[in-house]
Amino acid sequence: MKVRLDRTICDGFGVCAKHAPQYFSLDDWGYASLIGDGTVAEDDHDAVMRALMDCPVHAIMEIGERRPDDSHPPSDCAEDPAADLKTEENEAEWGFTR
Repeated sequence: MKVRLDRTICDGFGVCAKHAPQYFSLDDWGYASLIGDGTVAEDDHDAVMRALMDCPVHAIMEIGERRPDDSHPPSDCAEDPAADLKTEENEAEWGFTR
């Protein structure tokens, strides 16, 4: 297992350092830093997963995990995206009156 810490999201709650102090440290202002390269030993998996799950702002993620906002629509879509566009040519279909 390998984890990553997004310091731009961290709000300094310190939960990660409480659960897995050998992987997360806190700076002078209370913001987390990742110790090492993020590789987690099998014995420490539960503690790091607890830190990941308990992070209130979800600043810790498992590498390979996808966040909901990372999803993109498939680019190989065969349907024309402008097929349902309201234009003057089809204004009788969508009820526009002048």
